[in-house]
Order: sequence, then structure tokens, then C-alpha cells
Amino acid sequence: VADAPEIHRITAAYEFPWDYQRSLEFALYRTYCVPSVSRVLEEAGQFRDAPQKRYDDTALLMAELVEHGYDSARGRESLRVINRQHARYEISGDDMLYVLSTFIYEPLEWIDSFGWRRLHPHERLAAFHFYRGVGQRMNIADIPEDMGDFRRWRDDYEEQTFRYDPDNEKIGTYTLDLMCSWYPTPLRPVVRRAVLALVDDDMTRAFGFPRQPAALRRAGHAALRARSKV
Repeated sequence: VADAPEIHRITAAYEFPWDYQRSLEFALYRTYCVPSVSRVLEEAGQFRDAPQKRYDDTALLMAELVEHGYDSARGRESLRVINRQHARYEISGDDMLYVLSTFIYEPLEWIDSFGWRRLHPHERLAAFHFYRGVGQRMNIADIPEDMGDFRRWRDDYEEQTFRYDPDNEKIGTYTLDLMCSWYPTPLRPVVRRAVLALVDDDMTRAFGFPRQPAALRRAGHAALRARSKV
């Protein structure tokens, strides 16, 4: 527990940097399936007007916390910025808690499925305690103390809140368009299908996106596993 920030820094920045970046993108994508979350984001307008800046701001702030620790000078400044931005909007405590949970569990599941090795139990616990520490410094209330309890809470919250909403579809589409924009124009239709193939059924329904063929999903997963073997 005491070494969680350092263990997590090594895991995220050195052992699995590509996997952590991709999985956190999907973690944030997952949060847009909760209508109350996507509604706040649509009202803010940043995903519509400046999606790349919004993405970069989030990535930089989280990288500061991981690289330097949440109790360093740079970490504390990053948390001040995060808390100041969140204070501008009405966000429920449960939504804050849910977003925090995705930062823990989505990367763990991604790496166990697609990483070049499975995570050590200490690495899994370090991710939990690191983000629990972040949440405490963001004044998020009622963060479960047990890793399994928090995972069960997350699953229950998704079951209660995941449903289609036009705001989900808007934020999901803005983000999908952003992901496609990172690649040359001829490749963008392929990238779009690949991302949609990696989105699970619950997310697909909540976004109102077309369900991709099972063969395409299997191909996408196989490609990620092949990369890990290389």
C-alpha cells in the first residue's frame, strides 16, 4: 500500500505504456454510457468544439499524477486543476466514483486480455490503492476500501445506469471521430470499425451504435493478442 504510487508508475509508464494509454481511452469511453455523465460533457461543449484539446488536457493531467505522484508539487497542482474544473459543473458523487472505478478496472481487464503478460497481484492492488488515493484527494466520498467491493459496486452501477441517451451518442460519436482523426484518411473507416468491434454489447446499446459482426470482433481481439506476442 505504501509503495502503490511507485509500483503503479512502473506498471503504467514502463511495463505497459501502450496498453495503459489505450485502455484508459476505453475507460473514459465507457463513462459516456452513463446519461448523467454524457449530459454534463455535452453541456460543457468541449467534446464538440475542441475534442483533441479535451483529450490532451486529460491525458497530461493524469500523466503528471502517475509520473510524479499525487503528493508531489506537480501532482498537487494537477489535482487542483482537476478539482477546479469539476467544481464548475453539477456532478453527482456516484458519477465521480464511477469514473474513478473505470480508471482502476478497465486497464486491469485490458492487460489481462491483451497485455504481453498477466499482471502480478501486487500490480493490481497498486492500481487500486493509487487511484483510491487520487479519489480521496479529489474529495470523492464513500470509496470502498476493498478492491472486490469496489468492483461489485461498479458492476451494479453500470447495471442501473447504462441505457441509450442522445447525449451518450453525441459524446461517443465526437470521441470516435477524434480517434479516427489520428490516422490517415484512407484508414479511418477501418479504424472506426475496429473501435466499434472492441466496444462491448452494453456500451454498443448505450451509445446506439451498430453492432459489429462477431467475426470482426474476434479479428480485433486476435490482432491485439498478436501484438502482445510480438
